[in-house]
Amino acid sequence: QVRLVESGGDSVQTGGSLRLSCVASEDAVSNYCMTWFRQRPGKGREGVATFRVNGVILYMDAVKGRFTISRDDAKNTLFLQMNSLKPEDTAMYYCAAVRGVCGVLNSGETWPKEYNYWGQGTQVSVSS
Repeated sequence: QVRLVESGGDSVQTGGSLRLSCVASEDAVSNYCMTWFRQRPGKGREGVATFRVNGVILYMDAVKGRFTISRDDAKNTLFLQMNSLKPEDTAMYYCAAVRGVCGVLNSGETWPKEYNYWGQGTQVSVSS
């Protein structure tokens, strides 16, 4: 059983930055396909960024150039550096792990549809 714990969410103003962390039990971040998801108020869940086991990284269009996903295998931690934040980035952010290959499309759709493990989420609020 893999446990994922997110942290780093906060309230910031437009243009601010935050770094989210997702600490995993075991060696999940290096052995599973990892994705940051978000769920904005009144919206469905969308995939923000994926870090595959082989190091391939994918982003949804809305965050390209502003967000950076990374991982520290020694610390079993996945990160999401978020810069130039906008009010529309306000959401609950989750990290999730799945065996095999995963990814996000430009639109925020993801594959596969089901992930094996989820964290509890961390709230990001961006005010204008």
